[in-house]
Amino acid sequence: MSVTPVFALTPGEPAGIGPDLCLLLAQHAQPHPLVAIASRALLAERAKQLALSVELLDVSPAQWPQQPAPAGSLYVWDTPLQAPVIPGQLASANAAYVLETLTRAGQGCLDGHFAGMITAPVHKGVINDAGIAFSGHTEFLAELTGTAQVVMMLATRGLRVALVTTHLPLKDVAAAISSERLQRVARILHADLRDKFGIARPRILVCGLNPHAGEGGHLGREEIEVIEPTLEQLRSEGLELIGPLPADTLFTPKYLDQCDAVLAMYHDQGLPVLKYKGFGAAVNVTLGLPIIRTSVDHGTALDLAGSGKVDTGSLQVALETAYAMAASRARG
Repeated sequence: MSVTPVFALTPGEPAGIGPDLCLLLAQHAQPHPLVAIASRALLAERAKQLALSVELLDVSPAQWPQQPAPAGSLYVWDTPLQAPVIPGQLASANAAYVLETLTRAGQGCLDGHFAGMITAPVHKGVINDAGIAFSGHTEFLAELTGTAQVVMMLATRGLRVALVTTHLPLKDVAAAISSERLQRVARILHADLRDKFGIARPRILVCGLNPHAGEGGHLGREEIEVIEPTLEQLRSEGLELIGPLPADTLFTPKYLDQCDAVLAMYHDQGLPVLKYKGFGAAVNVTLGLPIIRTSVDHGTALDLAGSGKVDTGSLQVALETAYAMAASRARG
């Protein structure tokens, strides 16, 4: 990797606000070279629609930038669209374009060209409508990097929440929480808090699955039969895990002030609290990958594309988090 770390930025769904975010971000200088992997024509057209003056600077694998782009400019690795883009109108023909931007960014990280990748939101539905099986950035990048197990974690100021299960129907969650899965997720969370966030001895709070963490088996036995024995085994390996605790009281200062992360059992157990606390200033981090990947905490916002009424706060936090993670990793 070059002395000056270069980062990749993917704008996500071309009809959404991702291109807008990239162009608005380019109004301010970044501390590191940042390469947008996107259609140059798309960015030029969206800049015109937004009445933004942005100089698009062409780069490619033949020569990566050595200096951050000046304010008002953006490095672009041109990636051609498959169909014209109208803000707010999805086109399944561009699904392959979206995946190509992710592939270029991910492979660039694997090859050492990029210190990390930052992603704007994609639209899962339109990619599936194109006949491509796709369940999200996390799963796509896991396959691309040959990673058997990854962990989704969202973070905002003062709170990090990782998930044992992610995009599952609620009726399937309990069966998915096996001892093996819980062990894998907890170990990945522990390892990346140390290696990518520089926390020497991570302290992790663990939610129970059931109300009141099962209340001694009266409200469910998953805590007794799976979660508690697994946590005890992990503690014997040196992991500092507190719980399982009832989720309705875990998210209070009494507990959160003493921890580095929360491990929630399912998507809507932990993320509503985090998004209430920090929506618009939160970041999605994929743990367990051999590369650094962060993302915004919001969707494509098709209704706002091209309007100029978007907030770059989450993207800026995603950038800052990726920079900090890369610096922590470089320090070893």
